[in-house]
Amino acid sequence: MKKILLALTAVAAMTGSASAADLGARPYVKAPMPAPVANWTGFYVFGGGGGGLSNADQHVQTTVGAIPLTIDQRQGGSGWFGTVGAGYDWQFSGTWVAGVFADGQFGSIRATIQDPIAGITGNQKLETSWAAGVRLGWLVAPNVLSYVNGGYSGAHFGQTNFTTLGGTPAGIHLNSYNRNGWFVGGGVENSLNIFGVSSPGWFMKTEYRSAFYDAKTSNELFDGTNALVGRDIRANSWNQTISTSLVYRFNWTGPVVAKY
Repeated sequence: MKKILLALTAVAAMTGSASAADLGARPYVKAPMPAPVANWTGFYVFGGGGGGLSNADQHVQTTVGAIPLTIDQRQGGSGWFGTVGAGYDWQFSGTWVAGVFADGQFGSIRATIQDPIAGITGNQKLETSWAAGVRLGWLVAPNVLSYVNGGYSGAHFGQTNFTTLGGTPAGIHLNSYNRNGWFVGGGVENSLNIFGVSSPGWFMKTEYRSAFYDAKTSNELFDGTNALVGRDIRANSWNQTISTSLVYRFNWTGPVVAKY
């Protein structure tokens, strides 16, 4: 009986050792990696172009007393422009971005100016403008920013040469002038990687902007070298533009991934 118990004990010990040997090593589980986090803080430059619409509410009035000679009439026009600029952004609270920027536009956005009483009409051209402002945006994705902006703006309007309503040169022109105002707008900026293009630092932005310029009283209608006394044209200017630009961010080195 004693021998049988000893034999059973030995068999049990050998079976346990074999079972332990058959078990594999404990598998290694890698810690989960966090989602990539992009850093939008830093300087950037951009350049692009687009199209615009120009509208102006205008009327003819007397030089003395500013007595209206015609009812208000809205004139419009359209054209193209190019733009270049630079700025600086700060990313804060994870998904918010705030920044300052300045840019300039050049091109040809035309609007009509008329004096129905004198029977003359002309095209006024917005030749250059500038803007300086701030923007605030929210990261829809780590590499996609949706934003609004606003600030000050200035514009240079070129000389207007008038013709008769039938198209014959009238020999009258309005001198060029500068006006100041303000603007509001918004847009979307995204990394080119969103289109499958591997280009660290390069972005694209599409922006709408609406600029409002102070009213201008033009009492410098000239016939050759002599001013036409007694008649003024008073008009404001409202310009709407849509542009697409390439942006380069100097600090962009790709998503930052935490190390373990």
